[in-house]
Amino acid sequence: MPRPRRALTWLAGLTAALVAAATPADAPRLATLDWTLAETLVALGEPPAAVAQVEAYHAWVGEPALPASTIDLGLRSQPNLERLASLAPERILISPMFANLTPRLEHIAPVETLPLYRPERDTWREMRELTRSIGEMVERPEAASGLIEQTEARLDALRQRLDDATAPLLIMQFMNSRHVRVFGDNGLYQAVLDRLGIDNAWTGPTNAWGFSLVGLEALAGLDARLVVVEPYPAGVRERLDDGGLWGHLVEASRGTPIVLPPIWSFGALPSAERFAEQLVNALEPDDAA
Repeated sequence: MPRPRRALTWLAGLTAALVAAATPADAPRLATLDWTLAETLVALGEPPAAVAQVEAYHAWVGEPALPASTIDLGLRSQPNLERLASLAPERILISPMFANLTPRLEHIAPVETLPLYRPERDTWREMRELTRSIGEMVERPEAASGLIEQTEARLDALRQRLDDATAPLLIMQFMNSRHVRVFGDNGLYQAVLDRLGIDNAWTGPTNAWGFSLVGLEALAGLDARLVVVEPYPAGVRERLDDGGLWGHLVEASRGTPIVLPPIWSFGALPSAERFAEQLVNALEPDDAA
């Protein structure tokens, strides 16, 4: 039986070999802790070799899916540095959220920090800028331009399918059975609503990520149609069925509440287009009635 250190070295070498075999020879070997950067790389046809919390990415982001060959780096906030080093990435991409990890990551490879959702900046413009920055980094500027043009054309087409009388929406995600994230200014959902010409019923304050954490009672009296973005925390959906305050909000909703599959609320253009698609598809039956 090999000694632990030898076994670790052998495993690291095997991991690196598997990644090398699965990655095209001319593709840059990138790693990222950030799901927004990961989804954009996939959409540009240059998926990262390694991503933090791959299973959670598929639960929260959904699409675009990561290739089966993607190596899981462990927790986003505490990545497996030995595994990351064994991959010998050419560059590690992070968002400012993970800036505290930069000193440790720089021992492995150059680190590139790509911001999004900065206060006082137009969210849609920032998503365009981020897409172009990543496109330049992977030497695919044409793909970046194409992704921007395709996304904006698709949202323009989706807007044409909506009725002018579409009710204001109240978009939320459950944290527990009594508290939700409610989304507004400076977030991806708001940026999409603006391009679709839909009013957001939530005009209250939001944080740098475009949401506010509130109790359900804060939503009472708002004239809107409810939109819930999955996933639900464990056991929450069952407790909501018992009625209570949520039941009163449902009764007051302008139309049957909409439940959407997981869509990364902190994402970039791929998540924006997916949110628009899912939302318009859900709105159409009532609008056409």
